[in-house]
Amino acid sequence: MARYTGPKTRIARKFGEAIFGDDRAFEKRNYPPGQHGMAKKRGKKSEYAIQLMEKQKAKYSYGILEKQFRGLFKKASATKGVTGEVLLQLCEARLDNVVFRMGIAPSRRGARQLVSHRHITVNGEVVNIPSYHLKAGDKVAVREKSKSLEAIERSLSNSSQVYEWITWNNDTKEGTFVAVPARIQIPENIKEQLIVELYNK
Repeated sequence: MARYTGPKTRIARKFGEAIFGDDRAFEKRNYPPGQHGMAKKRGKKSEYAIQLMEKQKAKYSYGILEKQFRGLFKKASATKGVTGEVLLQLCEARLDNVVFRMGIAPSRRGARQLVSHRHITVNGEVVNIPSYHLKAGDKVAVREKSKSLEAIERSLSNSSQVYEWITWNNDTKEGTFVAVPARIQIPENIKEQLIVELYNK
């Protein structure tokens, strides 16, 4: 399965929330897509369907394919701690996610593109792997040649989110992945326990 590049609003409507961020189109039509989207009588979902929906929501939110996501789950299962929480922490420690959280890109999709096009450095070295796993203390910066890119400037000027586990210096365009965030610090509306139950079946 290839990475989804279609309309984001359609996916957001499927889950009933703006999982890709601010979305005016979603606000206007925040019901499921399709001709029966507004129908009030919808069959009760099975336990499996609910669990599957939660996994899909997480995958779409972070822009991760099934094979990668399953690999992260296996890693989380083998790590000390609560599996669901560790799974989300692994997603948050991905380079593309941190670039998005720092405000360098307005979306994870945009962050992935910046990383792939070699605009981002980690500890002074160019890294072009969006799934690169950051460790506490790693320095993430915009490459010197790319600091004047209009897309990056525009994204940074519109960014207002502040996260406790990340620092950012707008003058040097460099930040630090200070620590792996605790579950309570991760803003994503994901019921990770449902994902754990699905994979453990």
